[in-house]
Amino acid sequence: GVDLPDRTCPECGTVVRKLGFDIPFEVFMGFHGDKVPDIDLNFSGEYQGQIHSYTEELFGKEHVYRAGTIGTLADKTAYGFIMKYLEQINQTRRNAEVNRLVSKLAGVRRTTGQHPGGMVVIPEGMEVYDFTPIQYPANDPASGTITTHFEYHALDDSLVKLDILGHDDPTMLRMLQDLTGVDVLAIPLNDPETMAIFSSTESLGITPEQLGTSVGTLGVPEFGTRFVRQMLEETMPKTFSDLIRISGLSHGTNVWTSNAQDLIKAGITDISEVIATRDDIMIYLMLKGVEASSAFRIMEQVRKGKGLTEADVELLKQYDVPQWYIDSCNKISYMFPKAHAVAYVMMAFRIAYFKVHYPLAFYAALFSLQTGDFDAQLVKGGEQAVRAELARIASKAFDATPKEKTMATLLEIVLEAMVRGVQFLPVDLYKSDAGVFRIEGSALRPPFASLQGVGASAAASIVQAREQGEFISVEDLRQRAGITKSVIEALRLHGCLEGLPETNQLTLF
Repeated sequence: GVDLPDRTCPECGTVVRKLGFDIPFEVFMGFHGDKVPDIDLNFSGEYQGQIHSYTEELFGKEHVYRAGTIGTLADKTAYGFIMKYLEQINQTRRNAEVNRLVSKLAGVRRTTGQHPGGMVVIPEGMEVYDFTPIQYPANDPASGTITTHFEYHALDDSLVKLDILGHDDPTMLRMLQDLTGVDVLAIPLNDPETMAIFSSTESLGITPEQLGTSVGTLGVPEFGTRFVRQMLEETMPKTFSDLIRISGLSHGTNVWTSNAQDLIKAGITDISEVIATRDDIMIYLMLKGVEASSAFRIMEQVRKGKGLTEADVELLKQYDVPQWYIDSCNKISYMFPKAHAVAYVMMAFRIAYFKVHYPLAFYAALFSLQTGDFDAQLVKGGEQAVRAELARIASKAFDATPKEKTMATLLEIVLEAMVRGVQFLPVDLYKSDAGVFRIEGSALRPPFASLQGVGASAAASIVQAREQGEFISVEDLRQRAGITKSVIEALRLHGCLEGLPETNQLTLF
């Protein structure tokens, strides 16, 4: 794959693409085509609706339906219903009786809905009624969507489900391509400077002390969270295949913590040998000499969290499978498929390439996709203000609100951009975009929507109004853009309205 040296085709001289990642097709369909395939397709969120329509066109509208879901009463909701009823009838019940009633109500079907991206495909020559009734979600014909009545999990073994999901990463890559002119598919997946940020900050031209982290993956999908950055620091990946394994480990359950992590720390094995994805098990066992169907069966058991039977353990010992490997299999609850990990890492590496080689474009695209969480007023205060806010949120520890935690994640990236020399200009009434960060020289101009209190619709209205000409007063701005007083105050606080008269009236004396 990517980690191998470049080679040319002996027939035509073309440099080969190196897209082999050792992903056995049998993991997808089984050795005899008897496994129901799990198909996930990730598209830009901006095009998800169009792709759903195209899927209906491709298979035929009568053969594709949205996967239905069934909403049930949660424990807290059931408790609320019971307490409200007791209040209405002016009675009380002991806690034990209330808990008994909750247990009876919890799980009762309440409504129906739809999976965010799941589409069920009906085989040719059959109709949907051979498998399930159909309905509108929540019985609402106005929704325009028809779903399966049975929850999609009940149909798993009978029908193929396509998970057509909307993601930000493809949107970001398109933005980066438009900003730089670089063909994202031509980016080398073995670029050494890009690879280096997964184990140090050197390629970014900054030190760990300046940033508070020893790796440079802040803002890189899949590798930017504190949990995965800790994994990178412990494993120090050097190859693309190492990154694939880290992706598998981070998405699995009981695969890294108290499992692979302990094995690496103890020096028993390293990142290249631990069980990281479900495919690893089948490939490893077959290389050990285990018969293919047995290797496949064991992989399926382990990846579902069912562990190894005594017979399986005896079989593996016959083929000299080490005890640490057997113990590791028995700890696993869920394993990520390798193909999924490869897709995520390819996307992440391409985005990381822009972070290293085109930093302004990277930060402009990243912040544009998170405009609603950005605080232009805070960032206007510079590096000192950003560090102070990060310290304030950190001091709250577990008491920090979800919004503050999201803000802290974003501010870490803002701080990194500042340390790398990126300047943040103030929001400007005539230069800022509605929702996209603009590159101006070596600086970024935040959009109107990055001001707290200015929503996307208000930001768009301001841009649309200014196309009709300059504003002669604050009153003129408010009337032409149709924005509220709170939006005006947010603009005023940031300094966007400096030099603009309050009203259209002229004062003669």
